[in-house]
Amino acid sequence: MTHAVVEKVSDTAFGIAHCRAVETERSDALFHDPLAKVLAGERGKEIAAAMPMPFMVEQIVVIRTCVIDGYIRMAIDQGVDTVLNLGAGLDTRPYRLDLPNSLRWIEADYPDVIEFKEKRLSGEKPRYQLERVQLDLADVAERQKLLVRVGGQAKKTFVLTEGVISYWSVEEVGSLADDLKALGQACYWVVDYFSPEVVKYRQRSRIGRKMRNAPFKFAATDWLGFFREHGWCPKEIRYLAEEAERLHRPIQLPVLLKLTIGVRNFFATKERQANRKRYLGYAILEPALG
Repeated sequence: MTHAVVEKVSDTAFGIAHCRAVETERSDALFHDPLAKVLAGERGKEIAAAMPMPFMVEQIVVIRTCVIDGYIRMAIDQGVDTVLNLGAGLDTRPYRLDLPNSLRWIEADYPDVIEFKEKRLSGEKPRYQLERVQLDLADVAERQKLLVRVGGQAKKTFVLTEGVISYWSVEEVGSLADDLKALGQACYWVVDYFSPEVVKYRQRSRIGRKMRNAPFKFAATDWLGFFREHGWCPKEIRYLAEEAERLHRPIQLPVLLKLTIGVRNFFATKERQANRKRYLGYAILEPALG
C-alpha cells in the first residue's frame, strides 16, 4: 500500500514534517527540529516527493516555520501563558523552542494523529507543560467545550492554526473565528494568509489535482474584511517571499513561473512588483476593539 498521494487532510502533516527534517540536516539550517525525521518517516518522504514542485513546498514550510516561531516568542514576551495549537499535526515546538518552563502548551488534533504522535515521542520530554487532546475541530460542540476549559485556566492565550483554515469553508472558518472571539483570553490568533491569486493558482494547477482529497476551500473574497467581520484584525502580516529574502533564503520558483512573473514585472509599477511578493504569508490577529 502506498502513501505517496494524500488521502486526507491529516496526511499532509507527514510531508510537512519531512520538510522540517530536511532543513534540520542543512549546514546552514534556520532551525533544528531533530524529532521531525522521527515523525515523518518514509511516509513523509513519499508524500513530499509526490507533490508538484516539492522543492518550492519545502522552502515555504521552512520560512513559515521561522515566521511562526517569531510570533510565538513575541507573544510570550507580551505575557502569553498558554499556547493552544489547533490542528497541531506533527509539530514539535514544545520539544525544540526555548521558552519559559511555566508555559502551558495544548495540542488538539484527530485521535489517530495524537495517538501516532504520542507513541513515536513517548521517550521524549517536552520543555514545558504539554497536553494533547483528541478532537475533530469540525465538531463544534466538542471544540467549544475545549475552548471553555482552556479559557477558564489561562490568562492570555495564543491560538495557532498553522496550515488549517485553508482546508475549511468560509462558513467553517467564520464559526471558528466567532468561537475564538468569545474566548476572552484569546489575545492572539495566527492564521494562513492567501491572496486570491494564490487560491486561483492552486485550484487550476497540478497541486489542486494532486490534493483532490485535501482541497483548499477557504476563498474569502476580502480576506481582511472577512476576519474583521468576525471580530479580528491583523496585528502583523509577514509575507513569505519578503521573509525569505530577509533570511537570505529567496524562494526559488519554477522556470516558467519565474519567466511569467519577470515579464509581468517588466511592465508593472514598483508598487505592483512589491505587491507580488505579498501573495502568501502568515498573519497574527488580535481581537478588534469595539
